[in-house]
Amino acid sequence: MTDTSRLAIIIGSVREGRFGPVVASWVAEQAAAHGGFDVDVVDLADVELPLSLPAASPKYAGDAYPRPEGMRPLTERLDAADAFILVTPEYNHSYPASLKAAIDWHFTQWTAKPVAFVSYGGAAGGRHAVLHLENVLTELHAVTIRDGLAFPAYFTTWDGGRPLDPAAAGYATTLLTQLAWWATALRRARAETPYPA
Repeated sequence: MTDTSRLAIIIGSVREGRFGPVVASWVAEQAAAHGGFDVDVVDLADVELPLSLPAASPKYAGDAYPRPEGMRPLTERLDAADAFILVTPEYNHSYPASLKAAIDWHFTQWTAKPVAFVSYGGAAGGRHAVLHLENVLTELHAVTIRDGLAFPAYFTTWDGGRPLDPAAAGYATTLLTQLAWWATALRRARAETPYPA
């Protein structure tokens, strides 16, 4: 493919001993092999993410939203992205507070952009977390991708930084192909007509 999109792969967990970087590295490898993306891996553990937000909503404040200076690199990388993959574990049937904080500190960065999900966890493989994220991102006018990746019992189904399931790479290709289609279509649409938020 020659029409590449900028893809931000976001590691959602900042917990000590997290598995997210392993999953994100493999996803980034799949995305690079796919050829439809310029890949940027964003680790929320490297970002200043206060849980206390100011009273003003970014929906109304726009670019004037008073984010901490330490968050500027994250905001710039989200602005630049045409598409996102959120890599999330499942904590108590939902996703990490760090990921919610990153989402809530931003608004227009998600608007009219596609978001795919790669989750990992116990028996459900993080699907409960993804269901919650789909609701949140829809509220922010993002376009969520139907075909995601879920890795149940990741602690026994990965080895050497790779999933043991031989079908995983094929599922990743499906996710990435759908994401690339939406990224291209929405990038062109945003360029032609401002999104009516």
